[in-house]
Amino acid sequence: MKEKPLTLPAQSPATSALTYLRLALMVFAHYFIWSCWYNTLSVYLGALKFTGTQIGLAYGTTAIGALVSPFLIGVVADRFFPAQRLLGALHLFGAALLWWISQQTDFNVFYPALIVYTLTYMAGHGLINTITLSHASTAAFPVIMTAASAGWIVAGNVISLTGREDNAGMFVLASIVALGMGVYSMTLPHTPPKGDQGPVSAAKILGLDALKLFRDRSFAVFMICSFLICIPLSFYFTWTGAFLNELKVANVGSKMSLGQVSEVGFLLLLPFLLPRLGVKKILVLGMTAWAVRFGCFAYFNETPTAVWALFGGLLLHGMCYDFIFVMGRMYVDKFAGESLRASAQGLHAVFTLGAGMFVGSWLSGVVGQDFTRPEGTHDWTGIWLVPAAMAVFLVPVFLALFREKPADSPSA
Repeated sequence: MKEKPLTLPAQSPATSALTYLRLALMVFAHYFIWSCWYNTLSVYLGALKFTGTQIGLAYGTTAIGALVSPFLIGVVADRFFPAQRLLGALHLFGAALLWWISQQTDFNVFYPALIVYTLTYMAGHGLINTITLSHASTAAFPVIMTAASAGWIVAGNVISLTGREDNAGMFVLASIVALGMGVYSMTLPHTPPKGDQGPVSAAKILGLDALKLFRDRSFAVFMICSFLICIPLSFYFTWTGAFLNELKVANVGSKMSLGQVSEVGFLLLLPFLLPRLGVKKILVLGMTAWAVRFGCFAYFNETPTAVWALFGGLLLHGMCYDFIFVMGRMYVDKFAGESLRASAQGLHAVFTLGAGMFVGSWLSGVVGQDFTRPEGTHDWTGIWLVPAAMAVFLVPVFLALFREKPADSPSA
């Protein structure tokens, strides 16, 4: 049976503005919850005396969620339940899980509980996109999604200002907001399920149909390098909070939120730079930015008076993230074409947010443990130079093997 396109009732400009505002609030709250605990998780787990390897595994839970949650959305959400109700149910369940997690100090209980939570949370990403795209124009979508950065920034500052950076209070606050988000989601514009669309397969959900694109050498190089660059970049998410806290930098969450401020700025620059630099140069700049960022952190560790190195490393986040992830998604979208677009984007997510981030989080934990001194402090210079070297190695490999074709460049 052919799927009928979703038709929405005509809206006045005032009604559309109100709908967009409601959608933006949804996005804001969703990402606020994540930012409550993700940036400073290593600080809290360090206070609990978890090992570096355990901290790395804890950060890898979001990658597990990114790999598994598409099944939840593809098999359940799209077929049987309105998206806004499933989103609400997931956040209500997540609120209970977050509260439970806030009470746990044993890794053997904390870790599996966090895995279950991230499965519910990461599934919400797809629902957020579905709800927004169903009730907003394509042009309005990126504007509404800037609320994600706003939510991340505000949460980071709230965590810092309320003294929750090194204690379970981060999960308690996330639980409270998740409870409110669960209730609020039930009031969002109705987004009906798509109904039965034929048999579901793992290959379809994970985008494995797009593996045929690997016949093109440049696309294969792009995907492999995208996976590999996610390994060093995981070090940033795993260790930056603990690094700043150990060096007695005040308001860690607030400082790290500067990265999201720069993310908005570089996102606005991307349409201007793309027609002038092209896909290849922008991706190379993104890889190089990761190496420079880690070099800045290592230099700041050796020279704490070099505050410019600290803030430079934090403010490079926009280039690091946008020039790799956003540019990567744009390239995949253009290269795959209409028939394989959805599968290719799914495959890109599996390679980056799934496999790449999981391997990277695990490895960052192992490296962090290896550079932990007997008294519990860390050799931060050693920790940061490992991912810096990985990023430096990838740049010439990508330059030598990737060939950009004129048709590959997304139009600005």
